[in-house]
Amino acid sequence: MSRPSSNADPLRPDDFVDAESAKRPAPAPKNPELGFMGWVRFVWRQLTSMRTAIVLLIMLAMAAIPGSLVPQESSDPNGVIQVREENPGLLWFYDAFQLHHVFESYWFSAIYLLLFISLIGCILPRTKHHLKALRTPPPKIPARLSRLKGYTVVPGDADDVDRAQKTLKKLGYRTRLYEGGVSAERGYLRETGNLVFHVAMLVLLVAVAVGGSLGYKGQRLVFEGYSYANTLSSWDLFQPGRFFSADSLPDFSLTLNELDVVYEMENKEAFGQPTDFTGYVTVTDEDGSHDEIIKVNQPLNVQGADLFLLSNGYAPVVTVRDDAGEVVFQEPVPFLSQDEMNTSLGVIKLPDGLDEQVGMRGFFYPSAVPLDTGAYASGYPDLWNPLMTMQVYTGDLGLDDGAPSNVYVLDTDGMTQVAGGDSDTASLELAIGETAELPDGLGTISLDEVVRYAVIDIQSDPMNKTVLVTAIVLITGLITALLVPRRRVWVKVTPKGLEVAGLARGEDPTLEKAVEDVADRLREGSADQADAPDSPKDDS
Repeated sequence: MSRPSSNADPLRPDDFVDAESAKRPAPAPKNPELGFMGWVRFVWRQLTSMRTAIVLLIMLAMAAIPGSLVPQESSDPNGVIQVREENPGLLWFYDAFQLHHVFESYWFSAIYLLLFISLIGCILPRTKHHLKALRTPPPKIPARLSRLKGYTVVPGDADDVDRAQKTLKKLGYRTRLYEGGVSAERGYLRETGNLVFHVAMLVLLVAVAVGGSLGYKGQRLVFEGYSYANTLSSWDLFQPGRFFSADSLPDFSLTLNELDVVYEMENKEAFGQPTDFTGYVTVTDEDGSHDEIIKVNQPLNVQGADLFLLSNGYAPVVTVRDDAGEVVFQEPVPFLSQDEMNTSLGVIKLPDGLDEQVGMRGFFYPSAVPLDTGAYASGYPDLWNPLMTMQVYTGDLGLDDGAPSNVYVLDTDGMTQVAGGDSDTASLELAIGETAELPDGLGTISLDEVVRYAVIDIQSDPMNKTVLVTAIVLITGLITALLVPRRRVWVKVTPKGLEVAGLARGEDPTLEKAVEDVADRLREGSADQADAPDSPKDDS
């Protein structure tokens, strides 16, 4: 009998239910509270699950997409300037989400770090479990093999169990003898490959992070016949790693002797397309001066830094003199290619030396061809008939306030056009060796020669080889994890003969064929024993 309730009728048990109490709703079950440590364990288990790791890996791949769509400060600073000038209303958006520094942004770094932690949490328990499984012998033989895949019966008895074990070992199975048969399994290399893949992924993340922190990268535009030294002051763009010191820059200089470009001349459909770029350079370092070659996809390694031939173009060598004939400007001016025929656009800014500030915007045509409209076009990308045309502006160049400006862009707001366009003076046209008068008696401009320039991209990453080796190991582990099947096979002695069957761990379309292969080998062994002559008996 139940114990009487202290707050109810003493003659009724605690579990008594009458009509009135049945109408009252039952109290809701109260779950125990997780507490602080309970929530920590719950979050850790969710973060370190394989599902979360896959989601984070997909998120990392998606997070890299803006880095390829939006110009990055580290690789395309001119593109960044152009995008920001064309979209002033979106500057807050670019800055808030660090879209010009995607791979250094807080949100990309957060995904990167979470993936790193998730992989560690996935690898450690799986490694422990895998090592335990490697030490665990194959399981016992199931009672009913007929329910498994590839079930078949071959002639044999208890005397054939040792032969069955040897057959399975030759096929790469781990075996163990049990009473009445043999148990075998193989495919642990699949999980090993899986773990190798994840460990390599983890090492790859670390190597990329360490390489980016300890290395540096940058760009330098070099004219034919000109040199540059590997110092901060000579760089056009320099992006050091977080822990890189400028004092660690290797001491060398590079001279671009010649930039050779080969164009397609025979194939009419690809006429004028570049087929090869070769930069002939002289490097001066601690080993002395030595001539080297830089080609596309064939970088030059100097003092641990890889020098890549990134792009090239034409640089007209221009001389500007004032009205007294004094030289106020004389240097090559890089013009940026605008089409496949190397029609190029360039800008010259002269804040000092003339009576007024002068800005010039011009086009360079390597092989000038006059059009019916009076304009020009380039008919071939090489120097067959070089011509430079210039529009001239006077007024404030906007350089006095100290604000940074794009050297390839001329802001004509607030300036007066005095040559070309809607002005009363035609654009200046200059072939090599020609001189033209600047409007309003400002002076003269001459085109002395045309040289090529190359943009050299330099990258130093101390973890390059580690990343390469890790990537190879990663791919090898992934292929192993995908191709190696995990399966178990049993051979059991029965009155009917030797029963053979298998069980796959996961999807294994070749399981039945593998079991049949084991059965065929056992049949062949039985046939060989049957055909063998009887051994001589011992008469003693």
